[in-house]
Amino acid sequence: MPRILVIDDDRLVREGVQIMLRSGGYDVSVAADGKSGIAAMQAGQFDLAIVDVFMPDMDGLTVIQAIRQLNPSIPLIAASGFMFGKACPPMPGFAAMADEAGATFTLYKPFRPREVLDAVERALAIEA
Repeated sequence: MPRILVIDDDRLVREGVQIMLRSGGYDVSVAADGKSGIAAMQAGQFDLAIVDVFMPDMDGLTVIQAIRQLNPSIPLIAASGFMFGKACPPMPGFAAMADEAGATFTLYKPFRPREVLDAVERALAIEA
């Protein structure tokens, strides 16, 4: 069973993604900020991480870069809540910034369960 780490400062997002992924058959751990996410990555073996880009203590792009240094081959999904609804355009350059930092895929919040599961499945398939 693949192990996934979800790093997000929003408790409701963490818990929602955790429920989505567990229902998809994944073993999920969560971290409430970038520092604890990096510490969890150092302490455990994970197959994938989902990282919120906009967090107060340490931005997610920095977290992605740190995780990439710890584990160069781990798939990383960057998640952005910058949009204020599906009709709004995404933050300019968000996908390019996440890609440059080392993200495998990007997700825009709010996302649907199927979007999360699809991104995880695609990211894990790349590393298989």
